[in-house]
Amino acid sequence: MAVPAAVDLVDLALKATSAYQRPDLGARLQLTRKRLADPNVRVLIVGEFKKGKSQLVNALVNAPVCPVDDDISTAVPTVVRHAETTSVTLVRESATDDDRPPERTDVPIGQLAQYVSEAGNPANRAGLSYAEVGLPRKLLAGGLVLVDTPGVGGLGSAHGAATMSVLPSADAVVLVSDAAQEYTAPELEFLSAAMKLCPNVACVVTKTDLYPHWRRILEIDKGHLEKAGIRADVLPVSSTLRLHAAQTQDTALMEESGFKDLISFLLRKVVARADDLDRRSTAQDVLDVAEQLATSMKAELSAQEDPERAEALVAELTKAKSRADALRQRTARWQTTLNDGVADLISDIDYDLRDRLRTITREAEELLSAADPADIWDQFAEWLHQQVTSAASANFVWTAERARWLAEQVAEHFAEGAEIALPELRFGDTGEMGGKVGTLEQPEDEKFGIGQKLFTGMRGGYGGLLMIGLATSFAGMALLNPLSIGAGLLFGGKTVRDEKRRLMQRRQAEAKNAVRRHIDEVTFQVSKDSRDMMRRIQRDLRDHFTVLAEEVSTSLSGSVAAAQSAVKTETSGRERRIRDLKAELARIDALGERARKLASQSAPTTTAS
Repeated sequence: MAVPAAVDLVDLALKATSAYQRPDLGARLQLTRKRLADPNVRVLIVGEFKKGKSQLVNALVNAPVCPVDDDISTAVPTVVRHAETTSVTLVRESATDDDRPPERTDVPIGQLAQYVSEAGNPANRAGLSYAEVGLPRKLLAGGLVLVDTPGVGGLGSAHGAATMSVLPSADAVVLVSDAAQEYTAPELEFLSAAMKLCPNVACVVTKTDLYPHWRRILEIDKGHLEKAGIRADVLPVSSTLRLHAAQTQDTALMEESGFKDLISFLLRKVVARADDLDRRSTAQDVLDVAEQLATSMKAELSAQEDPERAEALVAELTKAKSRADALRQRTARWQTTLNDGVADLISDIDYDLRDRLRTITREAEELLSAADPADIWDQFAEWLHQQVTSAASANFVWTAERARWLAEQVAEHFAEGAEIALPELRFGDTGEMGGKVGTLEQPEDEKFGIGQKLFTGMRGGYGGLLMIGLATSFAGMALLNPLSIGAGLLFGGKTVRDEKRRLMQRRQAEAKNAVRRHIDEVTFQVSKDSRDMMRRIQRDLRDHFTVLAEEVSTSLSGSVAAAQSAVKTETSGRERRIRDLKAELARIDALGERARKLASQSAPTTTAS
């Protein structure tokens, strides 16, 4: 939720930039204002299939918004946000044109299950990006947005990769497991990767009303998290008890459901933290603007108060401006760090992906060499898809970590030790890889039926029968004798076995070629996505720091001009100008003081039923 004090402060700072004719600083504040205008605090509800994610969302908002049943699983993300009246909107985003607005279709809430469940919309054949549900709920009024995601199935599933790609844009993640069993390896793997992209994570253990041993499972889960080095709140809840308590207004049952701790986490550690972040980032932006506005006034005031030192002051400011101008040059240290870092990172990303996929290729070929592809193809294709998707997801996580590290290095070289704000990095949607890369192509299986076996056996048996029959005829035996017939049967059986082995080896070779083609396609597509993502990050960082350098250069140019004009001021007007400058600086100092107070405030806590 936009903090009113932050919005008021930005509006005041915008008036100052307009009054002092600094449109460049105003452009930065307009971006800050736009960021504050977005009330969304996104919380992703993630987890394996059938763990109770949708029921958890329903219990949080006390409404059956997400379809829930034993044979229903979520196929399309469902976004639940605040609205004055209940509404459901289906959203389709263009896969080819990013500038094209998404297609939005309103439907009755009773038809939601037809579009977001696997039963009503299998494999999302309707092509929906997500469904948006609006509800008049106090919990959501502060800007909290709950996103019910399809079961992630670990890093190695398509849904898992899609969820992983949007984690950097989430404010928090709630990993849902149930009390039926302890954390699985895919859950821990997904959670470890998620922590690297979105550190604000909570673990929820559902269905405590169904399993009496849930406390034991909870302790085991905490042990797994501690062993994995994952620091996250673990909250046991029962959605059924929460919904029943809400209907009967039973406070004791509400306490037993465990939802108070979960709601406290959402309000205190997610919404409140987002408000605190808005305050700090807004305060920093306004402080930076105030400092830039004051630069030229301080220089002129110094020259007005001490005209004899004005010449030395102009020389110092000119040198500072030269340094600021140098920051805008392509040869600046931060530019070199950025360009070299992106080039190195693209190379490292490509090598990391190829190395992971080469390992998968070797393992796949070993599996195919040890079995007949015709017998294991379905299981093999699913295994390969999981391995490839897992490799792409892990490569994306690693890329995001390295990109953030590079941004910090560039900022350090730009500011030379001073603390400056970093831009928000835009990561690509690697989760869309499944739609760009075709499925593993199954080689054609050459049939070897009874008729073909009989024909092949007769062909091989004829040779054996003739060869042994002719050999035994010299001993006075007939062409058809027990030895020649036995040899014919033996040779026929061997010919059939050899033909079956040849066909299996052919299937193995064709399957291996299909795997190599599939891996090549994945490598091509994911490498292209990674390169595009790094180029976007490079442009974002370049534009961000170039704008900062231009702001500083503009401020110093004004400072030099102000100091030079101060020397020419008549003695009679000097004192009046000094008073005016001090008054203007007092106003700017007051603006900076308001920004510092805003940064020191903590977000007020709210409650929700």
